[in-house]
Amino acid sequence: MKIYTKTGDDGSTSLFGGQRVLKSDLRIDAYGTVDELNSQLGWVASMRPDAELGAMIERLQNLLFTLGADLATPPTINVRIDRISEENVGELEQMIDSLDSRLAPLRSFILPGGSPTSAGLHIARTVCRRAERILIHARETESISDEATHFVNRLSDLLFVMARFENASKGVDDVKWIPR
Repeated sequence: MKIYTKTGDDGSTSLFGGQRVLKSDLRIDAYGTVDELNSQLGWVASMRPDAELGAMIERLQNLLFTLGADLATPPTINVRIDRISEENVGELEQMIDSLDSRLAPLRSFILPGGSPTSAGLHIARTVCRRAERILIHARETESISDEATHFVNRLSDLLFVMARFENASKGVDDVKWIPR
């Protein structure tokens, strides 16, 4: 199978099921941003984070592939694919609770930063928030599941807690916001 097909040279691409849409379609923007987030997490994983976080990142990357397939497959297409579920949202909530229970309570806003790995997780969090904004916008005209938007919303919270946990595990203080 060749990497290039030339079918997208006209600015279109195929959704799962064969429907052709413009590459500027909000659905494409949404799963493209999810792909960007997955790549960012791959970069963070290459920095060798805390072992527990490394395992979480691998799980998240797999879930993000599921989310990408979910977004690339309109619900009107009669095919069997894995889709993001409320169970997946609950899995993220369990991860958040597990990590957050071992962190000092937040007493002020924090700035992205600390260790390089934590900073990378903060970048992933902001990419996740952008994906969420695109999903919400896409829902105005596209059929996007509630589970997908819940998942992305919860994922950004998890990435924030993961960034804090990574700093703590490396003995690095979070960078506190100092209002002027």
